[in-house]
Amino acid sequence: MPTFRIASPEDADAHAVLVDYFTLRAAEFPGGTYSPTYPKAAAFQDPDGVFLLLEDDDAIVGCGGIRRVAMPDGAPDVFEIKHVFLSPETRGRGWGRLLLEELERRARGFGAGALVLDTHHTLEAAGHLYRNSGFAEIPRYNENPNATRWYRKDLEAHA
Repeated sequence: MPTFRIASPEDADAHAVLVDYFTLRAAEFPGGTYSPTYPKAAAFQDPDGVFLLLEDDDAIVGCGGIRRVAMPDGAPDVFEIKHVFLSPETRGRGWGRLLLEELERRARGFGAGALVLDTHHTLEAAGHLYRNSGFAEIPRYNENPNATRWYRKDLEAHA
């Protein structure tokens, strides 16, 4: 069973898995216009966020983070899920749900009232996971050029 390790997204291990993630996304992205943005450590530090590595048998097989965000509507205590990634060979094992649940658990620990995220419509498995985990599609809340769908989950209603 995989385990979680807190890391700075700027650490070598985290950077390596992010390179894998962004390389895969760029290769699959429609039109070849994927624009990677490497996360800054400051956005993923307690109490405003965390970045996790998913490890199995001492190998890093995935990552994901949460960070506090300011919403256009001024809603307080909203955290954004970012950089959710699993190595292709690990997919289908339920680890995406495990990672998403751990990020939600940690967001609740920071006092989050809601989670938001963005994704691309071609990531069908991710969209399915988010919808089945209680996320609902919402209007655009950021300017991510790689996103075509935006989701939100109010945590009070799912306590």
